[in-house]
Amino acid sequence: MSLGSRSQPLPDTSGIDSSAQLGTADTLRRGVELSPELRKGIGVTLALALVSTIGRVLVPFVVQQTTDRGILAPGGPDVALVVRMVLLAAVAVMATGVTSYFVNVRLFRASEAGLATLRLKAFRHIHDLSVLTQNTERRGSLVSRVTSDVDTISMFVQFGGLMLMISVGQLLVTTVLMVIYSPALAGLVWLCFLPLFVLIRRFQGMVGRAFTLVRQRVGELLGAVAEAVVGAATIRAYGVEERTAARIDEAIANHRTAAIRAQVRAVLSFTTGQLVSGLTTAAVIVVGTVLAVHDRLTLGELLAFLFLVNLFTQPVQTASEILNEMQNAVAGWRRVIGVIDTPADISDPGEDGQRLPRGPITVDFDGVTYAYPGGPPVLRDVHLSIAPRSRVAIVGETGSGKTTLAKLLTRLIDPSRGAVRIDGADLRQVRFDSLRGRVVLVPQEGFLFDAPLIDNIRFGRPEATDAEVELALTELGLDAWLEGLPQGLQTEVGQRGESLSAGERQLVALARAYLADPDLLVLDEATSAVDPATEVRLQRALDGLTRGRTSIAIAHRLSTAEAADEVVVVDKGEIVERGPHRELVGAGGVYSRLHASWVAQQRGV
Repeated sequence: MSLGSRSQPLPDTSGIDSSAQLGTADTLRRGVELSPELRKGIGVTLALALVSTIGRVLVPFVVQQTTDRGILAPGGPDVALVVRMVLLAAVAVMATGVTSYFVNVRLFRASEAGLATLRLKAFRHIHDLSVLTQNTERRGSLVSRVTSDVDTISMFVQFGGLMLMISVGQLLVTTVLMVIYSPALAGLVWLCFLPLFVLIRRFQGMVGRAFTLVRQRVGELLGAVAEAVVGAATIRAYGVEERTAARIDEAIANHRTAAIRAQVRAVLSFTTGQLVSGLTTAAVIVVGTVLAVHDRLTLGELLAFLFLVNLFTQPVQTASEILNEMQNAVAGWRRVIGVIDTPADISDPGEDGQRLPRGPITVDFDGVTYAYPGGPPVLRDVHLSIAPRSRVAIVGETGSGKTTLAKLLTRLIDPSRGAVRIDGADLRQVRFDSLRGRVVLVPQEGFLFDAPLIDNIRFGRPEATDAEVELALTELGLDAWLEGLPQGLQTEVGQRGESLSAGERQLVALARAYLADPDLLVLDEATSAVDPATEVRLQRALDGLTRGRTSIAIAHRLSTAEAADEVVVVDKGEIVERGPHRELVGAGGVYSRLHASWVAQQRGV
């Protein structure tokens, strides 16, 4: 028997979809709201940046004064003035260097703090989303939103964001000084750059769309690689290495094509700025020389103006490059915002929720109907009460809805209509920490983390001591198995528990549930992956584990149904039978047919 659903869900992904429609300004504003640390101390940072900018623009003034009043002084070179000017320039350069250092350090700290907050918010929200919502995107794509997408934002924030503001400030200060030295040449410079400013705006739209595609291709690439790594054994078993390699090659090629296209557009924008800068400098030299010849400009003023032109063109080129990086960052920001703005369809009531006291649990399904969006109902008006301390097996054909009942009971999904109650409390009103402390799900395939065995066992109860873990294994009858492991409780299980067999991984999952000491156990055929001898031993241990507790088992095997106090039969989304195993076998209904099929399979018919 398999999962109790026939169709895949279509959860609300409006946040992911709508984020792509955000404009650049709205995206930046929303990004800063999500990372308030980016604004922390920004006033001091900008003040230091202003000092750094003033230090830069002092150099042209020093050059002009040194040339006109020092070297070309009417009575001969004024050495004292030259020395004073050189010392002033040295002080300005040192001040610029020191303030630039502190600007970068402060910016780095603020950006790392802000982006760490963004990563945490995105990661935690992904966990708040239901499993159904997560399944709408490939795992690699979700991982890329927390990793590589945030990295692109980091590159822009740590360098580009403040530099863009500094560049604008430097442009304004430089323009004022150029007008003071020569209004005619200042007008010439702006006349040369105005067309570039218009072009840059057009370039940014092209570059932004290109980098948005790059971020999508990165997610697809990570998804393809992750699937190939996790499914390596299956790929080898079916001999489809070439087909898998072709899929990855295609993902790499798509990413390469998108990245090259984006970089070509970015380079076009940057080199256009370089070309205009070069032409502007040449035009200033020619026109400035003519003005100097006609005594409308001194040599010192011409040299100072050329320095100012460099200070003007430098931020223009820098801004062009930064704007390209900004488009890449905005594309990443949109993807992260898309995750964070996706509604959490399974939400924790938090402090406003109910806390449930420990003790035997009563379970009620009160008129529960569940349907995936766009699909027919999987469960229809289910009414089911389960008494405390009872052991119940839920059986049914594939697609009947039995596993959906388990998902509703553990609140992996919420009913479309009706309510699931524990001790009379609607699960939607129960705090997650209280629910998870009282209800434990043991899935058919237990997930293990890349950590020692002992850490995996006490995953649901981190404060458990080594002695308590050993006692739990002994009470489950697993002490002999533990002694056979190379390093006992310190044995490394590997990624996803790959160092253990499928049966051993399930033993760990059962030990983990036992140590968590829940009041309600939901078992999705927890012994299906173990050999018959281990199953007998585990069944005895499970008898002790479930004694005094309410337990609900999704039964795929005859032995599970036979050991239950009561069997609930689900067929086409409805409960059609319930009662003890012996009564249902002789009733001639759905369970009787299922039982006959199980017996035939065991006999090899």
